[in-house]
Amino acid sequence: MAFKIYTKTGDKGETSLIGGTRLPKQHIRIEAYGTVDELNAHIGLLRDVIPVETFTFELLLHIQDRLFTMGSHLAADPEKNKMTLPELFDEDVTALEQAIDKMNESLPEMKHFVLPGGHIHVSYAHIARTVCRRAERAVLKLAENESVAPIIPQYLNRLSDYIFVLSRFMSQELKANEIKWLPKK
Repeated sequence: MAFKIYTKTGDKGETSLIGGTRLPKQHIRIEAYGTVDELNAHIGLLRDVIPVETFTFELLLHIQDRLFTMGSHLAADPEKNKMTLPELFDEDVTALEQAIDKMNESLPEMKHFVLPGGHIHVSYAHIARTVCRRAERAVLKLAENESVAPIIPQYLNRLSDYIFVLSRFMSQELKANEIKWLPKK
């Protein structure tokens, strides 16, 4: 018998965590891992426009793995889960920092905020960055009342920095115009 994708168990607005606990679909825990999942989809789109042979492509694949790991932790009941879940590591954050530093070596110093855009691929990065910030906010909201490993918001914070620098790096590589934000007075 083939695996069915639909279970009908969520038809009344609840879903199950790893560990069996049922929560309303609008619960902040569901919002947190749902937004991480949305971010993962945006990273996939971004990866689709990066040449396969680049270091960035491989790092984006690694980021997607890390986001799935993060999602599994957020989707697990901290008290009832009996599964062994994959871990996030300090080295994951360090890898993002090293990639940021490497890209920054070739970028001009930032003296102004830049408007998102300039090339459709750069825009994909900016969308991923803003979804990453939303995921971080949802995780921090969850952490106000429930246990969340500190590495999760730390990773999301560094990831949004990475994606921002990646957007600048892509602008440079694509010879796209970075438009400075100069507020009207």
